[in-house]
Amino acid sequence: MNAQPAGPPLMTIGDVLGLLRPEFPDITISKIRFLEAEGLIEPQRSPSGYRKFGEHDLARLRFILAAQRDHYLPLRVIRRRLEALDRGDPAAAADRPGPARPRTLVAAPTAAPAPGPPAAPEDPAGGVRLTRRQLLDGAGVDEDLLAELETYGLVRRSGTHYDGAALVIARTVAELGEHGLQPRNLRAVKAAADRQADLIEQVVAPGLRRRSPGAHEEAAETARRIAELAVRLHTALLQAGLDDSLGR
Repeated sequence: MNAQPAGPPLMTIGDVLGLLRPEFPDITISKIRFLEAEGLIEPQRSPSGYRKFGEHDLARLRFILAAQRDHYLPLRVIRRRLEALDRGDPAAAADRPGPARPRTLVAAPTAAPAPGPPAAPEDPAGGVRLTRRQLLDGAGVDEDLLAELETYGLVRRSGTHYDGAALVIARTVAELGEHGLQPRNLRAVKAAADRQADLIEQVVAPGLRRRSPGAHEEAAETARRIAELAVRLHTALLQAGLDDSLGR
């Protein structure tokens, strides 16, 4: 009897991560596991319990991640589109997210919006401004979690909008939630960040008070550089502490 030709080799979760990261730099193993828990992907399992992904799983992940990034679609909408695609619905296929677009959020028009997904406006200084709905959909969180983030001071509004930092914070807290950490558990992290910000402000305060041309920009650049060094130091200290506690 002739042997059956082997199909495409299955991939580990690490293989999938490596293939997706060039297009979706924010993807993590936790995110892939979360999408599996939500029933949006169904990788096979090896006899020893390891996930094994096929090309179909990879294509579904690309669809989901592009829909979240480029169209700010919540998971419930993505789920409906995937179900329609599974049924062979041509309308859903026509609505498939296209090639990845730049991640920069652009200003929304003040006149009647054109058809298509709403874009996030930018503030006059060039920062991203998000409506509450854009933040919820972009971060993939619900109203209850966002309310908690605001209650514990992790996310703040400026008027009726949120900035780009709120989007990063909400996404990160959602991923931490997959490991059992809730917003109330992160108050110490917020307090430490506030103390670091106060320290940096004290260092650059003399520069901010100078009236010479470019003084403010120079102080802002110094603040950014100190912040980068502080983050590097924090990461090293955290790793050293974990190494001690894990007996490495």
